[in-house]
Amino acid sequence: MREGTLHHVGFVVASIAQMGKEFAQSLEAEWKGEIIHDPLQQARVTFMRCGRPDSPAMELLEPETEKSPLQKFLVKGGGLHHICYEVASLYEQLEYCRSVGSLIVKQPLPAAAFGGRRIAWVYTKQRLLVEYLER
Repeated sequence: MREGTLHHVGFVVASIAQMGKEFAQSLEAEWKGEIIHDPLQQARVTFMRCGRPDSPAMELLEPETEKSPLQKFLVKGGGLHHICYEVASLYEQLEYCRSVGSLIVKQPLPAAAFGGRRIAWVYTKQRLLVEYLER
């Protein structure tokens, strides 16, 4: 990852509304309570930050419906789901990922949580789910 920076860590919960405040308190994080609906991801998400406004965020994800891809993960207990890196070129990053044997599980698509900036999902050979966010 040539110019990638850690953007956030994703954590799946059953209800952001019920867990958000408590989660933020446990991390001493600032949370504004904003919950964003992303129909393309079939999820609701929110972000909180510890420390500086430019430090990596914690993202809470909640399945939108029983058919959401997150639902299977939640049924298994939820928890730590993915890490996200912000990259200069999504195309170049995905080419690199393919070259080292990673699986592109979701091609680039706009994300509501990032003002329509594109994201892609990659599963590494080491079984790590990585979201890439284009700058």
